[in-house]
Amino acid sequence: MITLDFENRGNKTLTDFLYSSIKNQIRDGVLKENEKLPSKRALSEHLGISVITVQNAYIQLIDEGYIYSIEKKGFFVSDIARHLKKENAATDLKTAHTESESTAAPHTFFADFTSNSAVPGKFPFSLWSKTMRQVLASENDKLLKRTDVFGTLELRHAICRHLKAFRNMDISESQVIIGAGTESLYSMLVQFLGSNQIFAVENPGYHKAAEIFRLHGTKCVPVKIDNNGIIVEELEKSGATVVHVSPSHHFPSGIVMNFRRRTELLDWANTTQNRFIIEDDYDSEFRFIGKPLPTLQSIDKNNRVIYINTFSKTLSPSFRISYMILPPELALAFSKKLGFYSCQVSSFEQFTLARFIDEGHYEKHINRMKNYYRSLRNNLITAIENSELSKVFSIHEENSGLHFLLTLNNDFDARVIQEKWRKAGINIQLLSDYFYDAKPKPATESFVVNYSGIKRDSVGEVIQSMNRALSEVLYSTP
Repeated sequence: MITLDFENRGNKTLTDFLYSSIKNQIRDGVLKENEKLPSKRALSEHLGISVITVQNAYIQLIDEGYIYSIEKKGFFVSDIARHLKKENAATDLKTAHTESESTAAPHTFFADFTSNSAVPGKFPFSLWSKTMRQVLASENDKLLKRTDVFGTLELRHAICRHLKAFRNMDISESQVIIGAGTESLYSMLVQFLGSNQIFAVENPGYHKAAEIFRLHGTKCVPVKIDNNGIIVEELEKSGATVVHVSPSHHFPSGIVMNFRRRTELLDWANTTQNRFIIEDDYDSEFRFIGKPLPTLQSIDKNNRVIYINTFSKTLSPSFRISYMILPPELALAFSKKLGFYSCQVSSFEQFTLARFIDEGHYEKHINRMKNYYRSLRNNLITAIENSELSKVFSIHEENSGLHFLLTLNNDFDARVIQEKWRKAGINIQLLSDYFYDAKPKPATESFVVNYSGIKRDSVGEVIQSMNRALSEVLYSTP
């Protein structure tokens, strides 16, 4: 029987303390692989807590893959602890070896606000592995067949249903194309639309898209944005025929394009026959206040919008499955021109993800992650507001997506602060780092706080480190 001293729980809730205690016992090998855990009622009576508390702790452990349940048999310890021990041993060995080297190792950061890394322990390993086993048992014939460039019908069906429920988008599976990350989709789009097109990108903006467009021989031009999104008058002057935008949550500014600017952009696309908009629905799953505005694709009446999204942000950056939605006529032309390609994503992963979506696991996972990131964001903002940082910075664009801006309120040199933070183990980019041209200095400089890879229990220590480094700038003698 699991025995705990709840007097040692500190500020943790009963559920959090029970969950973390059982997790630590699994990680430390106290609870062994496949060992049966007490029933919810037995453990609640033994510890003197409610059944609901035990149930919530068990649910969290199941979601994170530490335990699994078998109907009418109970709860058991999964094999995740064995994998974690192997990873930790490999990490320790690598660290020891690196520290013994005479050559300098690459710089590592205590907190990296530029990273899109997944939150450790939040991926639903047990559900995913269960779904994989179901696919192997039921889809074995289809797994051996070649998949065309569009991807499996099952995943395309699942994406259509998901987008209808989540974004109110009415599309058919014939419009959906599965790709191995957005980079592969951008590459295929250039091949499809032609490298003679002029591609426009938002300035400041997501540099990888521009790099891919240029790598394929296109002319790529940056176009300024304002507080409502890309400036359509500047877009018209650029001579572009294709424009890449992220209207739901622009990176890095965090701006949400308002409805009027969206209609202006659609009007731009409709003025000539061969203009198209690539809508990157970046971070749309993580809006914390109100509902997201309709996608450009859903209000496009003239088939000018190519919609792109990915599962990398909601599941994991290593999860290389993305998709794009083409207008019906473009989808037909795409099939004729690039139909000789095979889909770059394995059928096994596609069938697994399709079942994961159809059984409701994906929606539940998004909701859990949304709650987690909301809590992380709130903790981070509260810690900033209660620190010396609040005397120097203000917070903007924090209600949508997984980053916000920390804007300087005075004339301190942002580059000096950035360097001080880097030396303190805090990696963070300036908004001006994302401009394409000569990096013009904005009227007010901002830091881009991408918090998705920050651990919630390290927020206090991170802010303290930032405070100490900032004090060296504020109170240093000239």
